[in-house]
Amino acid sequence: MSRRNNTNVSDFILMGLTDSEEIRLVLFNLFLLIYLITVLGNAGMILIIRLDLQLHTPMYFFLSHLSFLDLSYSTVITPKTLENLLTSTKYISFGGCFTQMYFFVFLGATECFLLSSMAYDRYVAICNPLQYPVVMSVTLCCSLITVSYVIGFSDSFASVLCMNSLHFCDSNVIHHFFCDVPPMLALSCTDTHDIEIIIFVVAGSTLMVSLTTISVSYASILATIVKINSMSGKQKAFSTCASHLMGVTIFYGTMIFTYLKPNKSYSLGKDQVASVFYTIVIPMLNPLIYSLRNKEVKNALVRVMQKRENTRHLRRQ
Repeated sequence: MSRRNNTNVSDFILMGLTDSEEIRLVLFNLFLLIYLITVLGNAGMILIIRLDLQLHTPMYFFLSHLSFLDLSYSTVITPKTLENLLTSTKYISFGGCFTQMYFFVFLGATECFLLSSMAYDRYVAICNPLQYPVVMSVTLCCSLITVSYVIGFSDSFASVLCMNSLHFCDSNVIHHFFCDVPPMLALSCTDTHDIEIIIFVVAGSTLMVSLTTISVSYASILATIVKINSMSGKQKAFSTCASHLMGVTIFYGTMIFTYLKPNKSYSLGKDQVASVFYTIVIPMLNPLIYSLRNKEVKNALVRVMQKRENTRHLRRQ
């Protein structure tokens, strides 16, 4: 994004989470640990799904893309946050700020519709198990993934295009730890009313359409589970979607709290806490949720490790 002629700002200052040097050091160590777990967890999930043939199913196909999005999502925000926690200069260029915002919106919107695709996958698996191999074909899975990325691209392009029309002339201090939409709107020295409405509609449509799809899918799943006679059958059916439901609740809870409200309701403290949660913590939690609660992933990890040991043994011989 190039600097506009009507903008007197060539870079921004990210104020971060705190001015206390002691707290910043604690946050640096904590965020670094979380980021390392995020990278290892999501990269490990992608690798396991790729290496184990028994995980080459629609559910794990979607899960591998979720891990990729979470890994990318965290990488867009966390490294710059870690840098700012250690250094006294907290500058980010004008272009760098809008690039960060673009990828943040793109990955977030894509994840919304990916979670919707995963909910539909669980709906077919539980409500129409005999038709599952036919319905969830390779073509449909690839189409759902493509649509998710296209919608994410469209949302981010529209949002950043609107934001790039703003004037920044009075101050370049962003009271946040990354270039998010609400603090950038608050920083602009021009009237943002129309842009707020457009961004609210875009973000609201993305969240509500995807959330409606998930809600309808799980309502149908719940109705099917209730009709199952045996308790073991109900538990088995519920266990297949429990991890996804937990991930959806955490992700959408923080996103709705932060974005589905007017800019006048923006609260620096509360929104920063929510932002830390969905930009840094949630990408770490997803692989833990899907692996610790999933026997198939655990068994796949064991098979991959055994295969690696066998390969080493054969090489020694």
